[in-house]
Amino acid sequence: MPKDSSIKSVLIIGSGPIIIGQACEFDYSGSQAARSLREEGIKVALINSNPATIMTDPLNADYVYLKPLDKNSIIEILEKHQAEGTPIDAVLPTMGGQTALNLAIDCDASGIWEKYGVRIIGVDIKAIETTEDREKFRLKMIEIGVGVCKGRTARSFLEGKEIAQETGFPLVIRPSFTLGGTGGGFVHNPKDFDAALNKGLHASPTHEVLVEQSIMGWKEYELELLRDNLGNVIIICSIENFDPMGIHTGDSITVAPAMTLPDTIYQRMRDMAIKMMNAIGQFAGGCNVQFSLNPENDDIIAIEINPRVSRSSALASKATGYPIAKIAAKMAIGYNLDELTNAITGTTSAYFEPALDYVVVKVPRWNFDKFKGADKTLGLQMKSVGETMGIGRNFQEALQKACQSLEIKRNGLGADGKGLVDQDAIMQSLGNPSWNRLFHIYDAFKMGISFKTIQQTTKIDKWFLYQIEDLVRIENTLEKYTLSSVPKELLEEAKHKGFADRQIAYSLRCLESEVYEKRNSLGIKRVYKCVDTCAAEFEAKTPYFYSTFSQGSATLDNESVKTDKKKVVVLGSGPNRIGQGIEFDYSCVHGILAAKEAGYEAIMINSNPETVSTDFDIADKLYFEPVFWEHVYDIIQHEKPEGVIVQLGGQTALKLAEKLTKHGIKIIGTSFEALDLAEDRGAFSTLLQENNIPFPKFGVCEDADNAVELGRKLGYPLLVRPSYVLGGQSMKIVINEQELEQHVVDILRDIPGNKILLDHFLENAIEAEADAICDGEDVYIIGIMEHIEPAGIHSGDSHSVLPPFDLSPNVIRQIEEHTKKIAVALRTVGLLNIQFAIKDEVVYIIEANPRASRTVPFICKAYQEPYVNYATKVMLGAKLKDFTFNPVKKGYAIKIPVFSFNKFPNVNMELGPEMKSTGEAIYFIDSLKDDFFRKVYGERNLYLSK
Repeated sequence: MPKDSSIKSVLIIGSGPIIIGQACEFDYSGSQAARSLREEGIKVALINSNPATIMTDPLNADYVYLKPLDKNSIIEILEKHQAEGTPIDAVLPTMGGQTALNLAIDCDASGIWEKYGVRIIGVDIKAIETTEDREKFRLKMIEIGVGVCKGRTARSFLEGKEIAQETGFPLVIRPSFTLGGTGGGFVHNPKDFDAALNKGLHASPTHEVLVEQSIMGWKEYELELLRDNLGNVIIICSIENFDPMGIHTGDSITVAPAMTLPDTIYQRMRDMAIKMMNAIGQFAGGCNVQFSLNPENDDIIAIEINPRVSRSSALASKATGYPIAKIAAKMAIGYNLDELTNAITGTTSAYFEPALDYVVVKVPRWNFDKFKGADKTLGLQMKSVGETMGIGRNFQEALQKACQSLEIKRNGLGADGKGLVDQDAIMQSLGNPSWNRLFHIYDAFKMGISFKTIQQTTKIDKWFLYQIEDLVRIENTLEKYTLSSVPKELLEEAKHKGFADRQIAYSLRCLESEVYEKRNSLGIKRVYKCVDTCAAEFEAKTPYFYSTFSQGSATLDNESVKTDKKKVVVLGSGPNRIGQGIEFDYSCVHGILAAKEAGYEAIMINSNPETVSTDFDIADKLYFEPVFWEHVYDIIQHEKPEGVIVQLGGQTALKLAEKLTKHGIKIIGTSFEALDLAEDRGAFSTLLQENNIPFPKFGVCEDADNAVELGRKLGYPLLVRPSYVLGGQSMKIVINEQELEQHVVDILRDIPGNKILLDHFLENAIEAEADAICDGEDVYIIGIMEHIEPAGIHSGDSHSVLPPFDLSPNVIRQIEEHTKKIAVALRTVGLLNIQFAIKDEVVYIIEANPRASRTVPFICKAYQEPYVNYATKVMLGAKLKDFTFNPVKKGYAIKIPVFSFNKFPNVNMELGPEMKSTGEAIYFIDSLKDDFFRKVYGERNLYLSK
């Protein structure tokens, strides 16, 4: 059946601010769906309150509504379109996670879709109810003969107690209609049950929980399905959880394709998944099914089914190259699989199942350090804030690459001198999984703890443990040699299995550069392979690459063909984390598109599977690789670009600037020297003094004694912070010598050899910030924002108002003058963000960052101008006078920080100089009499802590 011609316009519901459990994977799928529908000539309207994402950019939709995700906003949009004669015909709610689904259900129950003649496409409301209502799901599975856990749904405290008695302990509690496992958990004994049941009943919006037997320790698998209107179903990919049941799949290391699944069991699982999808409703779209397998007897149990794109479908898309959201959107408007082409090959049908000749490993990224006192144990509630993905020819190579991408100061898995050597601590970690258990499994093998003990304690499949044990064997073997005596075969095997030059250098007790030179002289060089969805059976048209090494006689061809065009490389921002989120990916995408417009071949390097920058049709060439020196350098050696853009990818990209410069590789835009000058507090303060710009009294110290002496000179309170950090990492306000000494000792323990900055803290000051573009001579200020909360709360955690709401003309004039002077003095070419503290009508400089900032997307959305596009062109040589600036200024825009403290119930919400928010929303007001503004302004001091 071809496209349904009655659908002329579609409303896509987004997922709102980024929170733990619902991150930018929905921004990615929503963006892809919007592009897919517009290709078909359909007008796309989009509602989402998140200003940091590419999804809410005018690039993606015909109408973008940056509004709260509630029924009133939906009604307002539907009425506006009817009044203008462009009515909305259909709503696609499957691209915005649980938030979008819940809103669609709410609107359906209120009769809103019916009243305005809007069809729901891509899913069936009844299917959602069957999958989200745990009891309906359980009964439906029993009806079709699919195994489920023993248990049932409780709608009251009393009923829950009765079910627990029938089921027995240990058991698990799963609330209905919640996201990321919220309110769920394991209960091992009766004494903990009452509190857990109460929590679950309150967490569920319908106050219902499933109480069922625990299958902790079983194996966990996921299948990603697509079905069209004719009932054709394809399995896009199988995903295996490295961690057994008991850890939320968003917190599990996952592998695609499944590594330890015999074909007979896979076929059973596949048949069950299709049966399950057909049983919940006859809709065209994507679906994710989770299964559990008893390793003792191969019993299969269905855990859940999600009739929408999910966290896993973003991963499956990047793993296979199959654009799930794009195809699902086309099927939602009537197309069938056999009528669509595979976007990767451009010639084969979309009605085929991808085949992988490589392995993909996803490793989550956590931020427990931001939540002091949090329970770090992993369980049914998701706690990770982002993820990285590694692609390799084998599991070990992909795993090492994912670990190299994590941004946790590790060089991969093992071989970096940072392993744990306390046997009791290792055993404790193996039995109580937290964010670093993977590293501790390696340490356990390194220490000589028996395979049997490790397997029985972790319940991880033996195959995976053998793979890690083998990596330990390679490290132990390397240690027996020196650089001059290491055999070529061993070096080749280490590279083939993902060891970085840095890890090999650590084991051989030499320099990374020496290993690099040695392996190149032996002909051990990276080759680039294509992600083509069809195991190289058909030629792929999309330039989507990963690197690997040949081993022994099996040589591999390099599939990344270098062109003669002038090229530019954009370094991505790696995994999302608190302090460096989706807003940097937004800047990277705009940077890539601007470079293409300026006539360059634009090359992207990034390792984040959730984001738009790693979509195969954004850059001219995508290298899905760690933003890690060795990988970046090898790509640059292969591609020979004009230069590299580092100022769009946050701290991840910036910290490679020095090495790039040392190796003679051009930094496009602001030079490394200028970037370094802004980070070096002493040099930067000298620059401010020369330009007569005030700044708080400060000093630099390297140890606790030095700090105490300096503290007496500067006077308390003091702001203490390490150099070169992002998101206020380890920043703190101290009010006496004891606190100062304690914090300095803590910082030096975590970051040895770091220079520590002490600033006299300006109490009760107002904080403001400005973003600007500079071409080296001229400066254009794109926006000045005033924070509602006082100075002392990190800018990422403050409500920011654009334009300022009560700064005097005198203060605004000082901000403008200081910004222009600093931009030119720093020889900025591109973007610059400056933060100010204002006290007694004097504007002091807190810091300057010559890079894309967290607030740039917010200003772009509020003023409806593509500032990152302009800034990238300035980096590439354009002048500010080449652009016409025409911002839309009406009322005020408020940036609202959004927190995920509910994932850590035993942590108080306290705000200080270290950033803790996971996302943001935008809210427009016409005047300062607005109730929302008055409420926030009234609470501005409520959470200020140290």
